[in-house]
Amino acid sequence: MTSSMTLDQFDILALRREFPILSQPMNGKTLAFLDSAASSQKPRRVIDCLEDYYRRYNANVHRGVYRLSEEATFAFERARGKVARFINARSQREVVFVRNTTEAINLVARSWGDANLREGDRILLSVMEHHSNLVPWQMLAQRTGAKLEFLSLDGEGRLVLDHLDAQLQGVRLVALTQQSNVLGTINPVAEIARRAHAAGALILVDGAQSVPHMPVDVQALDIDFLAFSGHKMCAPTGIGVLWGRRALLEQMPPFLGGGSMIKVVSLHESSYADVPARFEAGTPAIAEAIALGEAVDFLQEVGMARIYAHERELLGYAIDRLAGVEGLTIYGPQTTEMRGGALSFTLEDVHPHDVAAALDSEGIAVRAGHHCTQPLHAHLNVPATTRASFYLYNTAEEVDRLVVALDKARNLFG
Repeated sequence: MTSSMTLDQFDILALRREFPILSQPMNGKTLAFLDSAASSQKPRRVIDCLEDYYRRYNANVHRGVYRLSEEATFAFERARGKVARFINARSQREVVFVRNTTEAINLVARSWGDANLREGDRILLSVMEHHSNLVPWQMLAQRTGAKLEFLSLDGEGRLVLDHLDAQLQGVRLVALTQQSNVLGTINPVAEIARRAHAAGALILVDGAQSVPHMPVDVQALDIDFLAFSGHKMCAPTGIGVLWGRRALLEQMPPFLGGGSMIKVVSLHESSYADVPARFEAGTPAIAEAIALGEAVDFLQEVGMARIYAHERELLGYAIDRLAGVEGLTIYGPQTTEMRGGALSFTLEDVHPHDVAAALDSEGIAVRAGHHCTQPLHAHLNVPATTRASFYLYNTAEEVDRLVVALDKARNLFG
């Protein structure tokens, strides 16, 4: 890789060769994968890492005193350390392995929420939240009598923070996405965290769309919880992360009961393990966690700042090119300032599913629907959108193909 801030054409071609799936044809065309906001593709070294575990040292962790188990345990815990350094955690004991972002948020809602929230307490969310950062808090409010409040959006899909300090009165927790999976909006998390703490509230950040695409430093952001998924950052499905401040995690009761999360068990009561084991009941996703560590190595070698710069450059090009497609409306900020590479749009009266099907016939993979954000789409007054989302392996040529295919779709259905 070169040392320039953005990825040049040579870098992109080299990167694309690392992803086996990108070399296969799709409907007779070269695959243009523009759905990384849903799940990214995997580099060969991550795939090889999974295979290596199952071929060479497949064993359960933390329990065996034989060599295979010890090797698996070392690799598993080394991956935890890699993740901790990736987000600048103070200790790898602050990193809890879960299945995905959804489970991480549910863990906090069930463990911290049930133990700390009471009737009349307030939770502050936003209109742009993914269902994973909405439904768990609805369920918590139903259990505890807490109330949900919401930050609104301006005409470009940015949070309205003019009255934030007043809205924070009585709030115990702010739960917010760092980057919208629909609008691409990047929220000013550090500023919101500072003001939330001043009001006595904690802040949980949904990092599913940010951690894979930009440098994320939990110390610099000064947040309390961060949730993210491996499958959106070049790792396998079935592995995710909850990071939490250690002092908070140590005060929280277990989320699930069973093996591994205990110290002593008798017939009528149990004592619980220290964090993070307290929250990792049962056999974990061992291979997936080790492969997540390999994906972290890969992303750091490319450089998270370079990935972010490349996506912004590609996003700016896409916004300019899509402006020439007749009848197309882009939702979210119209510039690359504080905006990530998820780009949602509608095309005249053509249903987004028809748009996606037409693009698929051209070898272009995009997502269509409400993207698990029904309240946001109601706010936008559209039932669904089509979303193209970019990652480190996408190119300007794929944006050009997208524009040509959209013109064809408009003519086909128009």
